[in-house]
Amino acid sequence: MNKKERPILKNLIKEGTSDFEYFQNITIRPIIKMQHHLLILSLNNYLKKRKISLENLSDIQIINKINSIFNKDISYRNICLGFVIGHFSSKEYMYYMNHSSEIHKRIIKIIHKRFEDSLNEILI
Repeated sequence: MNKKERPILKNLIKEGTSDFEYFQNITIRPIIKMQHHLLILSLNNYLKKRKISLENLSDIQIINKINSIFNKDISYRNICLGFVIGHFSSKEYMYYMNHSSEIHKRIIKIIHKRFEDSLNEILI
């Protein structure tokens, strides 16, 4: 089994960064980057199981389809959240528990953007 380590992302913390931005850039972004391959696999599996073809769609249509999945399928969205939240340390999880709504929004937004930027990896 391959051991995963969070990548260190540089130059994300600026002076005047809010607590949410700090948590996002120090915790969430590195975990999502580390889980990138798994997130792509999960989306491909989701599309395959539901027989959703992206073959003849434009990039904009694919992005809209992914957006629709995140908006309509709470179960899949929660799976994606679990891929990230499951890597929180105890201290990070305590912070998350107090701000879960805002952190959920940030996680989903980053994953969605990552999918948009990785269209060439979806259903290869």
